[in-house]
Amino acid sequence: MTGAEAVVRALEELGVKAAFGLPGVHNLALWRALGESDIRLVGVRHEQTAAYAADGYARVGGGLGVALTTTGPGAANTLGAVGEAWASRSPILVIATDVPTGMRRSHVWRSSLHEASDQAAMFAPVVKHSEKLAAAEHLYGAVVEAGRAALAPPSRPAYVEVPTDLLAADAGSGLGVRAAPPGPAPAGEEEIAHAAEIANRSRSPLIWAGGGSVGAGKAVASLAERLVAPVITTWSARGVIGADHSCLVQATPHVPECGALWDEADCVLAIGTDFDAMMTQGWRQPPPPHLIAVNVDPADASKNYLPDAMVEADASRGVSALARLIEPRGGLEALGRRVKAVNTSARAGLEATALFDALPSDCVVVADMCIPGYWIGGFWQAPEPRRLLYPLGWGTLGCAFPQALGAALATDLPVISVSGDGGFLYACGELATAAQERIPLTAVVADDGGYGMLRFDQDQHGDPHVGVDLQTPDFAAMAGSFGVRSHASEGFDGDFAAALARLSALDEPALLATKVALGPPPNVSPRWYRAATA
Repeated sequence: MTGAEAVVRALEELGVKAAFGLPGVHNLALWRALGESDIRLVGVRHEQTAAYAADGYARVGGGLGVALTTTGPGAANTLGAVGEAWASRSPILVIATDVPTGMRRSHVWRSSLHEASDQAAMFAPVVKHSEKLAAAEHLYGAVVEAGRAALAPPSRPAYVEVPTDLLAADAGSGLGVRAAPPGPAPAGEEEIAHAAEIANRSRSPLIWAGGGSVGAGKAVASLAERLVAPVITTWSARGVIGADHSCLVQATPHVPECGALWDEADCVLAIGTDFDAMMTQGWRQPPPPHLIAVNVDPADASKNYLPDAMVEADASRGVSALARLIEPRGGLEALGRRVKAVNTSARAGLEATALFDALPSDCVVVADMCIPGYWIGGFWQAPEPRRLLYPLGWGTLGCAFPQALGAALATDLPVISVSGDGGFLYACGELATAAQERIPLTAVVADDGGYGMLRFDQDQHGDPHVGVDLQTPDFAAMAGSFGVRSHASEGFDGDFAAALARLSALDEPALLATKVALGPPPNVSPRWYRAATA
C-alpha cells in the first residue's frame, strides 16, 4: 500500500464520499489513488474554493468536508476559507503536500519549488488539530485521527501535511490508528439540578439556541413548552425547531420587538452558543439577571456572558435532562399569542419580502456577505436545520457560490447561493467547475453595481463613493460562455420568482442575475438599534 492509497483508505474509514481540490505536481499520486476509489473527486479552479466547498459540504451534510491542496501557495490559498470554517465551527480536513523530505534542511529555507519555511504554522490559528508527517506508515492513522478530531464537538477544521515523496512510498500493510476519542460525558446530576432550580424560579424565561443545538430540536422544543419560553435562534441554528412552533421567534434580535424579549427575560437558557458580537449587537445586549448555559465547551460558553449555571454536555443530552426537571406551568397559549404578535410586528414591511417569497419552500440557501444575504440571515425561516448557510464566522466575502458547490453534493434538495455582484466575482471561474461536474445549484447574483453595503456605510458618514462602485459584466452572458443555463431579471418579484422556480428545479447548474437596489436590514452593524456603551 502506497502512502496515497493509505490516505484514501483513511478517508473511506471516515465515511468521506466527496473531496474537493486542485492538482499540482506534488500531489498527483494522491489524485491517481482517489481516481481509483469510490470517493467523488471534484477538481475546482482555485484552492480557496476547495476549502469553501468542503465547508458547504460539511454544513449541509453534517459529515466531514475534505479539501486537497498542493504545496506552498496552493495550501496558503485556502486560508481565508479555512478561517471561515474555523469561526463557524465547521468540520473540514485540509490535506496539503509539502516538499520532499530529502529537500528539507532543519531551520533553513532552501528555495525549492513551492517551499515554505513552516507551512503548518500558517494554519495554526485556524485549525484545532494539526499533523506533519515524517513517515508513510503513519499516514493512515494520522488522517483518521485528524478527521475524527475535526468532527468531535466542538467541531472545527483539522490539517494534515504530507511530504510529496511519502505519497509514493511504501506505507506498509497496517491500518493502525489510535483509539477514537471518547464521546461527550453525560452532564453531572448536580449541574442539571442547579440549572433546573434557577429555571424553575424564573417568571420570564427565554431560550437562546445556537449552532450547538442542531440535532437537538425535539429537546429544545420540549424545554420551551415546559418552561413556556420564547426561542430565539442564531444564524447557524435556524430551523432547529419548526417554523410553525408557537414559541419560535421568527425574527432577529436586532429588531426592537425581538430585543424586548431579551430585555424582559429574568433567565436566559443558552444552548450551544457563545453569544458572538454579530448576534448581540456587539454585546450591547445587557447581561440577563440569570444565565444557564448548556454547552460542550464551558470556556466558549462563558467568554462573553458569565453563566450562573453551566451544564457541560451536548445539547440533546443536556437539554433533555434539564427539561425533565422543569415543573409544569401554564401560559403556553398566551405565550404563543405574544410571540405571534412579535413576529407580525417585527416582519411588517420588510423590504426583502419578495425575495423570501421567491425562494422554494424546500431548499438550501447559501448566503454571501451582501445586502440580500443579510436580509435572508435576519428574517428567512429555514424549515429545518442545515438549510441556511450564513457567513457567521469571519464574514468572508465571496464564500456563497463556492460553498454551494459542496452543499449541492451533500443533499438532494435544490441549493441556491445568493451573492452580490462584487462577491460573486471572487469565484466566478467556478462556473467552469459547476458545468464540468454538472453540480445542480442555482447561483443568484444581485447586481447593484458595486459593494452596496460599503456604499451605505460611506453615505452614513457623508463620505464620497470611493472604491465601491464597480464595473460589472453581463453575468448571464458570462454563465452562458461556460455552458451554464442563465437568465437576467429585474428586482425580486414577477419574472425573477418564475425564473428561480424554473432554474432551481433543474438537475444542472444555473445562474440568475438580477438588477436590484435594496437597503440593508437592521441586523447589520450600521443599523443596530442599541446604543454603544462607553
